[in-house]
Amino acid sequence: MSFSEKPMLTGEKTVLRPFTVDDAPVMAEILRDPDVLRLTGSPVEEFEAERLRQWYGTRAAQTDRMDLGVVDRATGELVGEAVLFERDARNHNCTFRILVGPRGRDRGLGTEATRLILGHAFEQLGLHRVSLHVFTFNPRARRAYEKAGFVAEGVERQTLLHDGEWIDAVRMSVLDHEWAAHRGRPTATAA
Repeated sequence: MSFSEKPMLTGEKTVLRPFTVDDAPVMAEILRDPDVLRLTGSPVEEFEAERLRQWYGTRAAQTDRMDLGVVDRATGELVGEAVLFERDARNHNCTFRILVGPRGRDRGLGTEATRLILGHAFEQLGLHRVSLHVFTFNPRARRAYEKAGFVAEGVERQTLLHDGEWIDAVRMSVLDHEWAAHRGRPTATAA
């Protein structure tokens, strides 16, 4: 299970591809979006252009994580990122996160991108478990994760202080045998 190779994964609506330094300005714009900042629990600080160029320019060289850009196939536009990280090679698991900016929302791009990267994680990398956490004030993301096969495991209480209020997070995961049974479409399997 190596994150050294950064694949290009193609779906009907999205393409996941390795980042380049040229993606930094678009990601800077996405990372300024108030909804992205709030729903991901990111700090409200401005990311410096040079810092983002360095970050996105080195993603392809990282061996301990897989950062892929989410591209809208209809427009060719970069709309977000999908990431496998916190790899535990011994136990064949990792953590997943995704963010989709305003131009990629409400069209199923995030759900498809999630399915694409999970398919790669289980079918190509041989992972056993992929997990994430989603803040309770983000029901849209939780629903997208459930549609892709994530199952809620429990609540992490008061993990984010947002505007003076403590926000809980739901821990979710998909296991390899679950993925094998539904390939990211658990409702179709249940029907």
